[in-house]
Amino acid sequence: MTLPKLHVAVLMGGWSSERPVSLMSGEGVAKALEARGHTVTRIDMDREVALRLAEAKPDVVFNALHGTPGEDGTVQGMMDLMGLTYTHSGLATSVIAIDKELTKQALVPHGIPMPGGRIVQTAELFERDPLPRPYVLKPVNEGSSVGVAIVTADGNYGTPIARDSIGPWQEFDELLAEPFIRGKELTTAVIADKALLVTELKPKSGFYDFDAKYTEGMTDHICPAEIPEDVAEACKDIALRAHRLLGCKGTSRSDFRWDDEQGIDGLFLLEVNTQPGMTPLSLVPEQARKLGMSYEELVEAIIADALAGKANAAAGKASDGGKG
Repeated sequence: MTLPKLHVAVLMGGWSSERPVSLMSGEGVAKALEARGHTVTRIDMDREVALRLAEAKPDVVFNALHGTPGEDGTVQGMMDLMGLTYTHSGLATSVIAIDKELTKQALVPHGIPMPGGRIVQTAELFERDPLPRPYVLKPVNEGSSVGVAIVTADGNYGTPIARDSIGPWQEFDELLAEPFIRGKELTTAVIADKALLVTELKPKSGFYDFDAKYTEGMTDHICPAEIPEDVAEACKDIALRAHRLLGCKGTSRSDFRWDDEQGIDGLFLLEVNTQPGMTPLSLVPEQARKLGMSYEELVEAIIADALAGKANAAAGKASDGGKG
């Protein structure tokens, strides 16, 4: 769909641990829209965000927030109440997708391969290991690899984990414990109901944590990934199925671990990101660019999807006689 010139409010920042990433994403989006001739209102989200959106009266809101409360359904519910059109996924999808355990409950029954594991109370870790080592501990509802720890047999966290060791157990009352899957880190983007490519992420040291994601030069992106065709197709198929099963809109990004010693059986979906980063180092813009879509075109495609969703909803309501 060809976009008319619009007034777009770009919602960014906020107060989550991912605030710096959101500010970079939002500024990139704002500049891209201005380059395309759209009017942009930048909104660094604070507690007065509803008032600021009401004053701006945008045609559409580009939601460039990451983490809570911008990615967990809270802001989506507010914008629904205000009658605003906004990009990316809606309330219900956002609530489920940001919670790694709820995501498993939604996807695993449909045959999506995901790691096992369980929710553990942090105090438990100081008494015993919840799983055989090596295993991974991560917050249940944070993104960008915030607070992820890999607990190995020869790690420096202690046995059991020491209370004074630096790790997510110092910040969260409960954590998700999953078996550690050796092998490759892969990711696939979905835009407007189409899976793009598979990227392999190779951190130059450690694992693909927050710093590796957002510090230039710390991670090599191999796109398309140099992996067997059947594994690449499986990544794209799983990413698209997860996107649809969760009801994602606009764009999403599915992250995988692949144990290359196990073949196709070693592929596991870790999580689905409903509002992937739009920074210069972000993976969705990179995959789109590889397929000939510029950053500006990507931003407009995400907005076009939001406007098409609004038009479809209005048409459905009209055909139903306007019944609520």
